[in-house]
Amino acid sequence: MSRNVSVRFNGNRMSPPLPTSRRLLQALLDREQYDILHVQVPYSPWLAHRIIQAAGPRTAVIGTFHIVAYSKLVQLATRALAIWTQRSSRRFDRVLSVSTAAAAYARATYGLETTVLPNVIDYERFHGAQPLARTGKALQILFLGRLVPRKGCQLLLAAVAVLAATRPNVPDFKVLICGKGPLADQLKEYARSHGIADRVEFVGFVSEADKPRYYASADIAVFPSSGGESFGIVLIEAMASGQAAVLAGDNSGYRSVLSERPALLFDPQDVMALAAKIKTFLVGAGTRRTAAAWGEVYSQQFDTAVVGPKLVAVYNQALRKRRLQ
Repeated sequence: MSRNVSVRFNGNRMSPPLPTSRRLLQALLDREQYDILHVQVPYSPWLAHRIIQAAGPRTAVIGTFHIVAYSKLVQLATRALAIWTQRSSRRFDRVLSVSTAAAAYARATYGLETTVLPNVIDYERFHGAQPLARTGKALQILFLGRLVPRKGCQLLLAAVAVLAATRPNVPDFKVLICGKGPLADQLKEYARSHGIADRVEFVGFVSEADKPRYYASADIAVFPSSGGESFGIVLIEAMASGQAAVLAGDNSGYRSVLSERPALLFDPQDVMALAAKIKTFLVGAGTRRTAAAWGEVYSQQFDTAVVGPKLVAVYNQALRKRRLQ
């Protein structure tokens, strides 16, 4: 329905749509007669804003808030967007948030009170994955994410350099870096210049089809994001494998996922704290297996089969209310 333009926002790349034809949007809605419009919030003033305003009176509009700001500037921009789109936001029949962190942000920027309904995974897809073939007995540490400053891969490599210098006080280990991004060359150069290139493998982009196997191959999965996370779907996916002990940067989104196990969080600005945390899990096989076993059970509550019916109930409630009106 629209062309997109690539921009940098909230520490990442996004592709918001350019203005589109109101006539085309109205023709789409008239043809499809949607029961539900489910909108990810914040949303584009040039596309979703117009679709919401054009929706017929029998269509229920549901929003899901899925963002937490990485900076004050992003928070101000979100607040400005809320003011810009306030006419369409009044049309929502129900607004959800993916976490308590996202709910707090919705309240602060849009003035909305929301219900928390988390992101979902296909649990069996990750739980039943076969690990990749492994050579040798080295423990495997996994990073999966975009290679941008916010995701913190540079912090992990700095911690790996600290651990490599402490041999033989830690078991042999290997690090898999899965993902692509503008920092790729810089991170590879860091690994070379700090003498850890022999234990760090840059895998590159990993497809959705292959991702479960990488999680299943990890002994420890590390996600050092410093902020801007509203949930932590990668944490849940890695836990669902039942193989990896998951460690995460202490930001509001990841904290909301790991609230029952705060010991799995670390300061995403502190290299030594992360190195110490990884060392604990490399040395302690029991600690590592206990964390993996907990995550295997805990992540089941985010399965589509568990969360999906709750979302369908929200849809049905909104439809009943709108059609009675």
